[in-house]
Amino acid sequence: MGNFGIWVLTICLIFQSGYGFYLPGSYPLKHVVGNYLSVKVNSLTSIDTEMPFSYYSLPFCKPVEGVKDSAENLGELLMGDRIENSPYRFKMHTNETEIFLCQTNKLSSDDFKLLTKRIDEMYQVNLILDNLPAIRYTRKEGFMLRWTGYPIGVKIKDVYYVFNHLKFKVLVHKYEETNVARVMGTGDAVEGFPSVGNKGSDVPGYMVVGFEVVPCSVMHNGDLVKNLKMYEKYPSPIKCEPTTVSMPIKEGEPIVFTYEVTFEESDIKWPSRWDAYLKMEGAKVHWFSILNSLMVITFLAGIVLVIFLRTVRRDLTRYEELDKEAQAMVNEELSGWKLVVGDVFRAPSNPALLCIMVGDGVQILGMAIVTILFAALGFMSPASRGTLITGMLFSYMILGIAAGYVAVRLWRTIGFGDHKGWVSVAWKAACFFPGIAFFILTILNFLLWGSHSTGAIPFSLFVILLLLWFCISVPLTLVGGYFGAKAPHIEYPVRTNQIPREIPAQKYPSWLLVLGAGTLPFGTLFIELFFIMSSIWMGRVYYVFGFLFIVLVLLVVVCAEVSLVLTYMHLCVEDWKWWWKSFFASGSVAIYIFLYSINYLIFDLKSLSGPVSATLYLGYSLFMVLTIMFATGTVGFLSSFWFVHYLFSSVKLD
Repeated sequence: MGNFGIWVLTICLIFQSGYGFYLPGSYPLKHVVGNYLSVKVNSLTSIDTEMPFSYYSLPFCKPVEGVKDSAENLGELLMGDRIENSPYRFKMHTNETEIFLCQTNKLSSDDFKLLTKRIDEMYQVNLILDNLPAIRYTRKEGFMLRWTGYPIGVKIKDVYYVFNHLKFKVLVHKYEETNVARVMGTGDAVEGFPSVGNKGSDVPGYMVVGFEVVPCSVMHNGDLVKNLKMYEKYPSPIKCEPTTVSMPIKEGEPIVFTYEVTFEESDIKWPSRWDAYLKMEGAKVHWFSILNSLMVITFLAGIVLVIFLRTVRRDLTRYEELDKEAQAMVNEELSGWKLVVGDVFRAPSNPALLCIMVGDGVQILGMAIVTILFAALGFMSPASRGTLITGMLFSYMILGIAAGYVAVRLWRTIGFGDHKGWVSVAWKAACFFPGIAFFILTILNFLLWGSHSTGAIPFSLFVILLLLWFCISVPLTLVGGYFGAKAPHIEYPVRTNQIPREIPAQKYPSWLLVLGAGTLPFGTLFIELFFIMSSIWMGRVYYVFGFLFIVLVLLVVVCAEVSLVLTYMHLCVEDWKWWWKSFFASGSVAIYIFLYSINYLIFDLKSLSGPVSATLYLGYSLFMVLTIMFATGTVGFLSSFWFVHYLFSSVKLD
């Protein structure tokens, strides 16, 4: 643990002292009074369709210098974010009103239809200033609600109105000099250089700690702006009343866009500037629900573990106390797991597939642990867009070495140390789960391409992902397979008979118990699942990664217990075909998660419209539950394998 702490500290120091290094949202920018602040735009989003579209797909004002993509990482592209520059710009600590932005061309029939369609579909405009999304406050029944972004427009009595005037409020805090580095920035330009003492602190500067927007629909006079250029003052006063709308959209008529901005000094410190986004609706219920779930599941898991350990220990003690003569006398009367000693390690059906799925499950589980742990430590905060997905992707590829090792070593164990076929197993482990993922995501991508959504993965990114898969993940998995082939296989404690023992008729189908076993693991995570689904589909910010890590640990424990108990029950009724059943006993939680996803679609995403949106939702849900099945099934199988090996190596058996 000491070495791990030193490693983490070293990484932190490298990140902090790197010359000119800047991770979005991780370091405060000093903006001198009068410097320009550039606002960026992200994709238009809607909880009605779940398909993002480019901001400039609608007739909005474009920057004078042209539309440019901002620096993006892999995670942003995969999430459908398309961050671009916008014409909105401010001067630090300089209030401005009635700023003319532009007058669009006369709306064509296609533009009019598209604009009204996006309003019907409840699309939101997402603006970003200094890595902070624009936040909008609304009051409902005495409560203040927070929203990121603002709607394009509104429909009232069959008339569509557009929000063409934006009232911005930028909260700033006086810049506090640090002893590590001073970072100067104006909009997109970021320059970092070392700071010696307090040199340079005499220049007053501010940090952006809040970004609020109030959208208004204002009727402008088109004749007044004919000769106006962008950023010039609108010739008459503009009254921004959020409760009234007065700018109807009409085919063949242009739209005039204006804005105003005020700066306000705030007591909010830079590290606390994301608090407003994290105070999401139902936060108190969230904490209470998680604690309640953790207590109940911990209690149940403890009871199961105690009963199970007592039962197994009693069995072992009873068999160990019998001498050889007594064993010979009672062997005929014995029933249960001791009678399947010659068959318990008989190779399962489709052993290669089992090895491949367990190897991929180890890779997925390792990725989940690494990603959630780093997110809990703050390396993948919501402020750093796309880093969570990027981190998941790269940790998954690197852990290919673990997948190859586990798959091949298990293959050799089942084959009693035979090396034959290990390359094939390692190759299939490298391609099986990623192949399924690519198949599902490609189908969904064609749907997004057909809809011209920014959520579609560009072809160039597809090529990059394929190169990462075959140039990094596959070779690492083969390397892991090589080490697995060199490692000694696990020796079975008992010999396997040549003729398989007949399994007695069971009162209940064993697969019924296997399917029912997934209810307890599902109970571990279903409350947390609601908040994860809300963050994915409802646009809320998810940030309680510490609790998520605890839930993950509990899930692993419960999956292991459930699989152990079911394996022991099957052995006690002389059913020695435990391999696949132990995998699906805990993996069956995926069925309940998929049913929950359908329930969430019906009751929580009522507004989700159109077959394309529903297909996308179900496709991504299927991908999610397959991933969970691989991870939880692997936990169940490995724990059962260890238990069976321990059980039959702990007693003297003839």
